[in-house]
Amino acid sequence: MFKLNFKIALRNLWKNKGFTFINLGGLAIGLASCMILLLYVAYEWSYDKQFTDVDKTYVVYQNDSANGKIYSWAWTPNVMARDAESNVPGVKYASHSTYPDSRLFSFGDKKLQSRAVFADNSFVKILDYKFIRGNKEQALKGVNTIILTASFAKKIFGNEDPINKTLKLENQDLLKVEAVIEDIPANSSIMFEALMPWGLFEKRESWARNPNWGSNMCLTLVQLNDNKLFPEANRFMNGIYKRNDNGNTAEALLHPLTKWHLYSDFENGKSVGGKIEQLKIFLLLAFCILLIACVNFMNLSTARSERRSKEVGIRKAIGSTRKSLIGQFLLESVFITFISTVLALVLVEVSLPYFNNLLKIDLQVDYNSITFWLTLLSLMLFTGFAAGSYPALYLSSFEPIKVLKGLKIKSDSSVSIRKVLVVFQFVFAACLIVCTTVIYQQLRYVQNKPIGYDRSNLIQIAVKGKMAESSKLELLKTQLLKSGAASDVTFFSKSITEDGNNTTDISWEGKTRGESILFNNRGIGSDFIKTIGTELVGGREFSAIAQNDSNSVMLNEAAVKMMRLKNPVGATIYWGDMKFTNVGVVKDFVVESAYQKVSPMIFYPSYRDGTAVVITRLNPNQNISTSLEKIDALVKQIEPDYPVSRKFVDESFELKFRNEKLLGTLSNWFGGFAVFISCLGLLGLALFMAEQRKKEISIRKVLGASTTNILTLLNRDFIKLVAIANLIAFPLAYIIINKWLAGYEYRISISALPFILAIVLSVLIAVLTVSIQSVKVAKANPVDALKYE
Repeated sequence: MFKLNFKIALRNLWKNKGFTFINLGGLAIGLASCMILLLYVAYEWSYDKQFTDVDKTYVVYQNDSANGKIYSWAWTPNVMARDAESNVPGVKYASHSTYPDSRLFSFGDKKLQSRAVFADNSFVKILDYKFIRGNKEQALKGVNTIILTASFAKKIFGNEDPINKTLKLENQDLLKVEAVIEDIPANSSIMFEALMPWGLFEKRESWARNPNWGSNMCLTLVQLNDNKLFPEANRFMNGIYKRNDNGNTAEALLHPLTKWHLYSDFENGKSVGGKIEQLKIFLLLAFCILLIACVNFMNLSTARSERRSKEVGIRKAIGSTRKSLIGQFLLESVFITFISTVLALVLVEVSLPYFNNLLKIDLQVDYNSITFWLTLLSLMLFTGFAAGSYPALYLSSFEPIKVLKGLKIKSDSSVSIRKVLVVFQFVFAACLIVCTTVIYQQLRYVQNKPIGYDRSNLIQIAVKGKMAESSKLELLKTQLLKSGAASDVTFFSKSITEDGNNTTDISWEGKTRGESILFNNRGIGSDFIKTIGTELVGGREFSAIAQNDSNSVMLNEAAVKMMRLKNPVGATIYWGDMKFTNVGVVKDFVVESAYQKVSPMIFYPSYRDGTAVVITRLNPNQNISTSLEKIDALVKQIEPDYPVSRKFVDESFELKFRNEKLLGTLSNWFGGFAVFISCLGLLGLALFMAEQRKKEISIRKVLGASTTNILTLLNRDFIKLVAIANLIAFPLAYIIINKWLAGYEYRISISALPFILAIVLSVLIAVLTVSIQSVKVAKANPVDALKYE
């Protein structure tokens, strides 16, 4: 029986090659789009889940109240891990480490910069990286030792055995390689190639040797014995600051490591989401694309019902049951889905390199994974049965006497269902057009919003090695200006496009008792205002002579407003126990999120706390390539051991919009695929409708109807459906996009433009798609259709 049904399925598919091609194309594109989106979602979902006891592992966050809000960040004191491991019930291991940072390693004449982390021994117990060589239990217990990843060991030592080889760290410390671990997976939040003992960090950084609950510079990880102990452990962590630092009102909380990547946004001290919101959108997009492909199949299958009605009648007359007919039609559907799945896999393999390049990741189909094949099988069967269920039930319901007598099938319900399905497709298409337009408008709005300084032709050069000496920095500044490569140069204690250090330890006359304000604090050099292209609102900037500003600070406008200073220039500012005078007020400029208001900022002369970057304004009268060559040469003269690391500020600033760009790009691409699949279905439906009304059209032509009249007639019904779809889509789109915009402090108002664009595009798509086939029918000779009547 199965063999017979299979032969009939093949014969029907071959007989209706046009419809088969449209169904195969629609399902293949739908399945391929769904697979790629699911691969991406699975990749993001798998972040940090490769460790054995990851379900018991937590990142420690600090909650601190300031500016009337609760701020949360995963920066904690260097003494927290030891206290948690000793005094917090349920804690098995607690570790403190630095965040990954670029370091210079040398072996002989070979010098390489690599991301490195300093950590204690508990770090490798909590995050159980696979040790290829070396003793895990003894790892990181020494001082002058180092653990390398396999790929970095090969880069620096080649094929030699790295164990017990000696590396030099930043031309200072000799380190013996004690172990080699497997490369860190790309879906890890903590990425590094070298791991060094915390003892070495304390040796290099004097502040790290002193227990200090007020210095939040570390990443603290905690692993529990059992998750049942989480409530009690978290409660004890909440009070860890109060127990150890009298007067400190901050609280610590445990945030699951498995949620660190996707749930990184906090409000009022609680996790409220993050990148997970994007994944939900992509999951919905994947489901809807697949559903649209299934709808196409349903529409085309039921549209061809009259052509298969006699087949159904004859088979029922000779004894076929409705159950067997349903099986026959479902077999056809599953068979088409199987072929479409094969084609979809080909499309996925072809598309993945472009997709990976777009997202800067490395997605691959793991054909050795049982999970992959089970998911693919489930997806194929779901699609096959979802797409074939309604056509199978509808076609198998025909009464044999009526169809064999040639009576017209009463298809009112079928037509109404087809119309509902077409409306569904265009509801989704209209929603996508509105949402992607608003995403684009929001992105452009924030990108073009004034940021308080001129980021064009501005570069920042990372300060490494000998460059950190004040005399070397001043020499570099002089040489850069003298070379003509730069028009202005200044120094900054952090990258101008990244978050900096924060403090609440600022006081002033008139401060309300108990008031806590979080200040972003940065070190800046002389000529800072002119170099970055911002404005000095009042007072002066720091002098090039260090002694002139040993007790000076500067504020931004947001700080002046928050502090309620009527005469900010000359105001006395207390930073802890130290007294300073505010000498100038800087116009607000963006250094953190471009989506949020500028934070209060306090500036100090950069020589006090070291310089991280040299900010250089390129000479507009000189070729950029020539200027960059001169800059690289001058930097290399001062510090020959380190590779020159420089970035254009405007390129670094654009990285702030990466998530929004990703959302917009993927929505555009896969939304486009969804619209294309809808067009395929509409084309097939128009093909059937034109064929079904061929005689009617011919009679109308004989009676004098023009081609335009015929096209209007055939398009009218579809335009009505598109109009209904837009009416349904607009409220849905408004709710979705308004909720998305609510996450941004600076956001656009939703205008009529996206909705007008959706109407115009959806109508245009429908008219063009239907007209492609309708023109052929409208121009056909009416004699060909009527000569046998």
